[in-house]
Amino acid sequence: MTTYDVDLFVIGAGSGGVRASRVAASYGASVAIAEEYRVGGTCVIRGCVPKKMLYYAADFASDVAKADRLGWQFTDKKFDWPHLRDVILSDVQRLEGLYTQTLNNNNIKIYQERAVIEGPHQIGLASGKKIKARHILVAVGAEPARLDIPGAELAVTSNEMFLLPELPKRAVVIGGGYIANEFAGILNSFGVKTVVATHGDIILRGYEQEMAQRLVEIGQAHGIHYQFNAALSSIVRENDGSLTATFSNGTKIETDLVLFAIGRIPNSKNLGLEAAHVALDKKGGIIVNEENHSSCSSIYAVGDVTDRVQLTPVAIREGQAFADRVFGNKKASVDYTTIPTAVFSHPPLASAGLTEEEARAEYKNIKIYKSSFRPMRNALIGSDDRALYKMIVDGHSDRVLGLHLIGPDSPEIVQLAAVAIKAGLTKQDFNDTIALHPTSAEELVLLR
Repeated sequence: MTTYDVDLFVIGAGSGGVRASRVAASYGASVAIAEEYRVGGTCVIRGCVPKKMLYYAADFASDVAKADRLGWQFTDKKFDWPHLRDVILSDVQRLEGLYTQTLNNNNIKIYQERAVIEGPHQIGLASGKKIKARHILVAVGAEPARLDIPGAELAVTSNEMFLLPELPKRAVVIGGGYIANEFAGILNSFGVKTVVATHGDIILRGYEQEMAQRLVEIGQAHGIHYQFNAALSSIVRENDGSLTATFSNGTKIETDLVLFAIGRIPNSKNLGLEAAHVALDKKGGIIVNEENHSSCSSIYAVGDVTDRVQLTPVAIREGQAFADRVFGNKKASVDYTTIPTAVFSHPPLASAGLTEEEARAEYKNIKIYKSSFRPMRNALIGSDDRALYKMIVDGHSDRVLGLHLIGPDSPEIVQLAAVAIKAGLTKQDFNDTIALHPTSAEELVLLR
């Protein structure tokens, strides 16, 4: 009989890997985990958590600007970027400590070094140590993509945005996805002259396009400039230290910072996956089945490295289901339908269920209900920004297929809206629910 050092070895201590480790250990499995950077992974260390903190600070900027209308007087309105940056980094360090504590409390051995796969059951650590594992879970996440153009090294990615020594006066954000639009809103709110440049003709491809268009309109009103059909071709450092971004259409933009926000690629390189004949897709994502099983019987993968759904809550759910199945002998699965998503832009955008385009492709008869309104808070502070809510309904069964919102607190609202869609509630169910007044959320039950 083969003797193993551990029942489970996890490569990557991000959200999915930590959850899988903790749950597996709770079933009595011996577990070890390797992390070459910092425990917590992308979301906690350099992703959604610190970015949401930046979002809160940026959102507060508009409150300060409009404070006098509400009777508040500030004699010295001043923003201190290094102070905010250091507060965020300190809190990230606190969270890293909590994640590490969770692993230690569950008797999980932590190796703070790089690990690679040397065979179906063997792990090699950077220190030279070899470990045999009954099961291996790859949970190394993804990394920001970079353009292969002259001067690409002069650009930063989302990883470096939390470490900037100072705020730039001007910034060009390359990309049209959620990361690009979130950082564009943050930078613009901090007073940075911001340009969003994308090679396509729309932003937020795959989202409900009426919401995306409303975001563009509001962004433009707040000073964000959008360049569509603009593919970046080069970046040059000028003698004064500034940058010149040149696009394929001939446009040149002088700036102080270029941010690549063009998507994320699975972090599967140099992991030794070929040693265990683990199959990858064209983007480098580990191919897995519905049970997160790779092409190697002893190796599994969860989270962004699978390039399936790159969302932290999905990675956590996959890690939980993996541990429940393999070590808890439970029939656990992950339902990928009706996953709520949010873009923490300014204003935020949130969605659950099918877009109108998707619904029309799948159903013969759909009905659309919309409400465009100015939230009370916006009216009070003198903002002309208008929220937009959109409900998509199956005209035959009256079942709600999708809900899409842009406006204050939209991500908070859409979480419960996703529950309603998941439960198969109808438009009449919404109609029969008494409105909570005065709120923006009441629009969901008043749509006619």
